[in-house]
Amino acid sequence: MRELLRVPAGERPDLGRTDAAAIPAGPRDKAAGRAATAAMAPRLASLQERLYAASTAGDRRRLLLVLQGMDTSGKGGTVKHVMGPFNPAGCRVKAFKAPTPEERKHSFLWRIRKALPQPGEIGIFDRSHYEDVLIGRVRELAPRSELARRYTRINRFEESLAQEGVTVIKVFLHISYEEQRERLLARLDNPDKHWKFDPGDIEERGAWPAYQEAYERVLERCSTDAAPWFIVPADRKWYRDWAVSRLLLEHLEDMGPQYPPADFDVEECRSRLLAT
Repeated sequence: MRELLRVPAGERPDLGRTDAAAIPAGPRDKAAGRAATAAMAPRLASLQERLYAASTAGDRRRLLLVLQGMDTSGKGGTVKHVMGPFNPAGCRVKAFKAPTPEERKHSFLWRIRKALPQPGEIGIFDRSHYEDVLIGRVRELAPRSELARRYTRINRFEESLAQEGVTVIKVFLHISYEEQRERLLARLDNPDKHWKFDPGDIEERGAWPAYQEAYERVLERCSTDAAPWFIVPADRKWYRDWAVSRLLLEHLEDMGPQYPPADFDVEECRSRLLAT
């Protein structure tokens, strides 16, 4: 899936021509997709435990999953399903909202650095440092020259993370304009979901073309060998969950974390314990 969904470095995707309901590989229907996602859970849990265990012996590696997408693309739902197999003690989840007054006093990467996973952890970002170039471009909150500098700073930042042992997986959850309307209407039709609806979402839909262009530029400028972008079709929630889980599994298996060997005499401790 990594090669299939990856955005090649320097290539600008055409999101308008990219099918958000596509099934490029894997299970072909909802039932099979849910079953395949569940089948990955034990392996994901085992790899997470190994990653955490390895950190107790000095392994500095960790993994960071970055989720971006339009409103209702399923960032929160993906976090919930991805977290399922994992031990929460080894995960660090951060949902980035509008910067606080304190955060605005610092570089746009300041709050990102504070939320990074520690060695042995799996970190998940619901939105991220990319908000500062996406919204900045759409709402013209920063000059284009400043946005260009931010792309460069982001690439350097992510390259430094890779050098420090952070495996960065950046996922763009690609939803269609029509599907977003249906999901927003579903929130209005269900009183239990009204808390998730913001009237401003309707205004944001008016900026859809500008957001698509902003995302295309991000995918083009910031998909690198150190931290590539992956486009996951997100109109089908079950496929979205399977694809992101599969990406996590492939990256963790590539990392290959191992349990550290005992730093004590196992047999001597066994004899002592049996004698008690």
